[in-house]
Amino acid sequence: MDKILIRDLKIFAYHGVNEEEKINGQNFVFDIDLFVNMTKACYSDDVNDTVSYAKVIKTVTKVVTEKKYNLLEKVAQITADAILEEYSDVSNVKITLKKPEAPMKADFSYVGVKIERER
Repeated sequence: MDKILIRDLKIFAYHGVNEEEKINGQNFVFDIDLFVNMTKACYSDDVNDTVSYAKVIKTVTKVVTEKKYNLLEKVAQITADAILEEYSDVSNVKITLKKPEAPMKADFSYVGVKIERER
């Protein structure tokens, strides 16, 4: 299956278990794989024959910033749900959600979750 890839999408939002995270906010980083049959677009060279990654980014930004959640798992799930709901050509989606600024006293690149959802 063909894939559309969105890598290192940074979105500033207010998610986390700690109250300071909901007040101060932090960056969240998304890697998104959209499984789409792109055969028609490959031949037509027409954006209307594929899923616009620009539109997907707008959708993801909207759902990630409109509410505050405790868990990365929930943020990943609402992101997957929104993509599958809005883009019928996407058969399944993989989301890696990274939290590089998690307020912990440890040396790490990021903490995160990875989910895969399909129709």
